[in-house]
Amino acid sequence: MSSIELVTGTAIPLVGNDIDTDRIIPARFLKAITFDGLGAEVFADDRAALAGRHAFDQPQYQGATILVVNRNFGCGSSREHAPQAIARWGIRAILGESFAEIFFGNCLAIGIPCLTASPEVITQVQATLATQPDQPLRIDLGQLELGWGGRVAPLAIPPGARQAFLEGNWDACGQLVANTPGIRATAARLPYFRW
Repeated sequence: MSSIELVTGTAIPLVGNDIDTDRIIPARFLKAITFDGLGAEVFADDRAALAGRHAFDQPQYQGATILVVNRNFGCGSSREHAPQAIARWGIRAILGESFAEIFFGNCLAIGIPCLTASPEVITQVQATLATQPDQPLRIDLGQLELGWGGRVAPLAIPPGARQAFLEGNWDACGQLVANTPGIRATAARLPYFRW
């Protein structure tokens, strides 16, 4: 497993509060057996309605690795497909005012840090990205700082999630697989459990 301490890169400003998981990945894409191909469908309905004017379709934001959102991002139904679609599009971190709890947990499970900043900072960053789309952001989980355009602002993330990213133990499934011999040894000692 790998630790995540620093995420740098260009970013997509996605303005709007209460963007729910149904908008992030519409329900018709939940029939997939794997998450392959979901990146192309992220915000499918919003993108179709805006006919190329959605931030994820704008040429200046292609290749971005950070998503900058507003309040209560990822609300709505609990679907792990939403962060999977975002990740498969190429996003490695999300910066916002706040996140829905289940969405945050689903992002943590696949290694996407979701960090918060004040509404004022988020507005400033989104405004910068609107006029300077090539402006890189620097998200430092170790120092809990955001850097962009010569400016620095504080970031927040729950301590347990931050520790999981910094120590590289955010992947619970990976930890289970890596500890298979120990799990088998413990199971063999249990009188009520037999393989």
